[in-house]
Amino acid sequence: MRLDDFDPDIKVGDQGNRGGGFGGGGGSGLLMGLLPMVFSRFGCGGVVVLLAIVFFLGGNPLGLIGGGQSPSGQVSQGSGGLGNASQICDASPDKKAACNAFSSADNTWAAVFKQSGRTFQQPALIFYDHNGQSGCGAAQSAMGPFYCPSDQRIYLDPSFFDELQQKYGASGDFAQDYVIAHEFGHHIQQLLGTSDQVQREMQQSSPAQANALSVRLELQADCYAGVWAGLNRDRMDPGDLQEGMTAAHAIGDDTLQKEAQGRVVPDSFTHGTSAERMAWLKRGIETADPSKCDTFSGPIDIAS
Repeated sequence: MRLDDFDPDIKVGDQGNRGGGFGGGGGSGLLMGLLPMVFSRFGCGGVVVLLAIVFFLGGNPLGLIGGGQSPSGQVSQGSGGLGNASQICDASPDKKAACNAFSSADNTWAAVFKQSGRTFQQPALIFYDHNGQSGCGAAQSAMGPFYCPSDQRIYLDPSFFDELQQKYGASGDFAQDYVIAHEFGHHIQQLLGTSDQVQREMQQSSPAQANALSVRLELQADCYAGVWAGLNRDRMDPGDLQEGMTAAHAIGDDTLQKEAQGRVVPDSFTHGTSAERMAWLKRGIETADPSKCDTFSGPIDIAS
């Protein structure tokens, strides 16, 4: 995808390698470190165990991260400050690629919100190396990229791009752009109040029902990623669509479960099947219309 260089005014931070583990207050600190995987992670592993743990302990998987605000009512600033975008983004090709995609998504959604008369709040992109801290707890490479509603930041270990290509066979610049655009989609859900609505529903749901709600939220983020690409269709190269489809297929719950355990457990899905992820990403690209991304009102297994 032929993206412009990032806007130097985007919000970017780099935590480097902070070392350590989850840290903080015992069991609750551990859950806080794991919770970003439940709803805002890109989808490269099973999170049903985490859901089971949280429900077993009597909690709500979104209770600590879905509200987007600290107890005082103010948006948390998370761990680590922001820095000079030019210095941070130009530090490596992967960081620059992420910044370019983030900046494009930021400009695109700001324009969409302005056109609809809504107020847009710019998120931030935070890089870390192996271990970091977020407003939702610990950030670790094994978690994959995630969005934290509590501080409205996207967290990314750039080495994930290597994993995306080598482990999941999803190569190409658009596959990387899709990662950023998907997490930005979670920010849009936060601004629109979708995350809060899902949180309220999860508080009254069984683990299986909560998983189903998670799937719908994740597929909507896929669709929003497609909307961003669709609104920038003139920037897409001929092979970009296939790169996106390959990436979406590789990180479908059914594909990952087959590879990991040799069988598929639909009730444990949290992000959607490969076919569903491909279909909703494609819908977003083809329509370039956020209103076409309603994954909550109808079936999710739309024709691709």
